[in-house]
Amino acid sequence: MNVAEIVFSPTGGVEKVAHIIGKRWSENPKKIDLSDATYDFAKCEITGQDIVVIAMPSFGGRAPAAAIERLKKIHGNGAGCVLVCVYGNRAYEDTLVEMEDAAKECGFQVTAAISAVAEHSIMPQYAAGRPDETDRKQLTDFADQIAGKTGPVSMIPGNRPYKKAGGAGLVPKPDKSCVKCGLCAQTCPVQAIHSVQFIADPKKCISCMRCIKRCPQKARKVNGLMVSAAALAIKKACSVRKENELFL
Repeated sequence: MNVAEIVFSPTGGVEKVAHIIGKRWSENPKKIDLSDATYDFAKCEITGQDIVVIAMPSFGGRAPAAAIERLKKIHGNGAGCVLVCVYGNRAYEDTLVEMEDAAKECGFQVTAAISAVAEHSIMPQYAAGRPDETDRKQLTDFADQIAGKTGPVSMIPGNRPYKKAGGAGLVPKPDKSCVKCGLCAQTCPVQAIHSVQFIADPKKCISCMRCIKRCPQKARKVNGLMVSAAALAIKKACSVRKENELFL
């Protein structure tokens, strides 16, 4: 039996959560990076004996379209999987059911699902420092409860049809400190950044904030006024700490 972590994690929070769970079952889980826009995911080798963690962020209550499209290229071959939706303490809405539908479509058997909280990728004042030690203990306990479960998950919250997906409201731009190293364009999960001018195409950008996170010069920014307005809009929803949830 092998453990695989199939993860879309632009800024690292989703990966942290997935690895807390995966490492509970294996010292060295196999990693499949759904944020790699150049990889042929049809070549992924999953067997029916594998245990798989499929983890994605919630962007406005939906799974990232690019992550879903890439997941659907992987042949699940009947392997049992745990779905993990990671969100920034606001809400995950229809993300888990969208992931469930995609996982079933490509042949996985969904045995459990988890909603988990990690630091908000755009407004890090929300869920700052999470997953923290309390989260780690809770997620480890979830992994222990899931271990050995073979039947299908009983119920996953969310709606079908899914809520309407929002567009990229915040598109990072380079400032004068940009040295044109190209790292942002090379690592963009959706190849939205021009390889010479390093300007993001607003039609392709998914506001994942990886380019801001990865820039060694901290030369990429989003509109501060727009971020402040967005932070104010979700302040009430994010003011109380939300806990991780397990669905068996």
